[in-house]
Amino acid sequence: MGLQATTSAWINSRQIEAARRTITNFTKRGGRLWIRIFPDKPVTKRPPEVTMGGGKGAVDHYVFPVKPGRILFEVDGIEKDMAKEALRRAGHKLPVKTRIVEK
Repeated sequence: MGLQATTSAWINSRQIEAARRTITNFTKRGGRLWIRIFPDKPVTKRPPEVTMGGGKGAVDHYVFPVKPGRILFEVDGIEKDMAKEALRRAGHKLPVKTRIVEK
């Protein structure tokens, strides 16, 4: 079973961790979980109330740009209905619309 994105967005590391915690908590740490995305794109931000000029800001956080059709998470080794519910709950933590797919 897998969780597939149907829209595009940037997913940051906090959102990935929230979805991962949801899956592992619901499955009682049973089965296997694969996280198929890794946030490796840095996003910079300037401090508040800084005038124009002076270069680019420091790295604020990291994101992963998701396109439609991308598999985000995969689960195996647990019952089908439990996997579906865990992935459904994890999808609510992400800023993209998702659907559950199976091979």
